[in-house]
Amino acid sequence: MGPADVEGTFVPGRIVLLTTSHRVAPGLLSWPAWQALRTADRVLCADGAHPQLPYLRDAGIAVEETSPTAEELVTACADGRTVVVVATGEGEPALTDGLARLAGSGRVSMPELELLPASYDLPGARLLDLVQVMDRIRAECPWSSQQTHQGLAKYAMEESYELVEAIEDGDRDELREELGDVLLQVVFHARIAEEDEESPFSVDDVAGTIVAKLIHRHPHVFGDATVTTPEEVREQWLRMKAVEKRRESVTDGVPLHQPGLALAAKLAARARTAGLDVPLPTPEGGIGIEGIGYELLALAARAEAEGVDPEAALRAAARAYRDAIRATEGVVG
Repeated sequence: MGPADVEGTFVPGRIVLLTTSHRVAPGLLSWPAWQALRTADRVLCADGAHPQLPYLRDAGIAVEETSPTAEELVTACADGRTVVVVATGEGEPALTDGLARLAGSGRVSMPELELLPASYDLPGARLLDLVQVMDRIRAECPWSSQQTHQGLAKYAMEESYELVEAIEDGDRDELREELGDVLLQVVFHARIAEEDEESPFSVDDVAGTIVAKLIHRHPHVFGDATVTTPEEVREQWLRMKAVEKRRESVTDGVPLHQPGLALAAKLAARARTAGLDVPLPTPEGGIGIEGIGYELLALAARAEAEGVDPEAALRAAARAYRDAIRATEGVVG
């Protein structure tokens, strides 16, 4: 049976399981966590290398490096004492399972049990895990350790197309997975870039660059500029981008290796946004492959002017054509 006070009344005691996130710097604990640690009769931790221990000891918290059984922990709470267990990364499943068995047996008067998160993951914290995993893969995987920016370029394109397909299919699970695959490409390239002898940069540099760009190009969010419509936001973005890049032509910066319809639509959009009245070129002969190309150019420009993505439109039509082929073949589904 459990302990009793001088009048014979049971004093339950208290077990506090303190959990922390390895994605938050050690020592940055919540105020309730510090209160529990400072008022506890004993503080236990099974992992002598736990990253929190040096900071707890610096704060004057005496931590015992021990791994008690459930029975030993219940006994340690006799006479109303409070014991804080600083959980390891696995969360002490053996200990919690043992406490659950004791509580379920009905033979032991259990102390109060409390799960106290001492630190929480911030949004985006799991990205730290991805960086760590990528770092290890780059160092230890025979294939990944030999990859270059040039060798990986094709995968960036493939993953982007698969992401677009997931979006158009409306498959949420597939969308989440494909976003992860695209994110992997970014982290992989950034990890490779760290090894460049002349101009290395890291994933933090990549993130810092885009953060600075976003803040600079959103003065209506982070500054005192005022815009009221999406069209005004876009115009402001393009103006600021033109000043930053100092381009000679509105066509500068348009990647020529993108799919043809997308390229044609992008060029048409740049000309229209700049207020340039540029007649579409026509082939001299008007027939053959060249003639078809100019016809496609005209269709892409028309689609862009009407607010239609020609690539998406053609993919939708191609899907319908694929379905018609399968129906003719008698393929179901």
